[in-house]
Amino acid sequence: MIKGFLAFIARGNVVDLAVAVVIGAAFTGVVNALVKDLITPLVAAAFGKPNFGTLHFTIHHSVFAYGDFLNAVVSFLIVSAVIYYLVVLPIEKVLALRVRAAAAAPAVTACPECLSDIPAAAKRCKFCTAVVTPV
Repeated sequence: MIKGFLAFIARGNVVDLAVAVVIGAAFTGVVNALVKDLITPLVAAAFGKPNFGTLHFTIHHSVFAYGDFLNAVVSFLIVSAVIYYLVVLPIEKVLALRVRAAAAAPAVTACPECLSDIPAAAKRCKFCTAVVTPV
């Protein structure tokens, strides 16, 4: 039973997931600080109200504090936008550059006679001059 547990924990994807959770927790603090200290004051400067927590309405002596819900929605939208524009978009651009660079690299194949790398469209090996069929 212990061997199975140790094998499960030692698998790469479990360790990767644990590292991702720890990094995600640390990153959450950074994003929350960014939103609280920089983005929210900008929203307050633009719209004049940084905190909606006091907004409410009453029906039959029941108080509905919808302001806290609005705060949560606005915070969620701001955090989502910050993550999208500061993390997701830059990573997508880097990955697109990698894919473009990989596609621009000439395709090579091995010569069947001397096993040298030659261009895939070659009709003859430049090392041993064997005739090859282009790929």
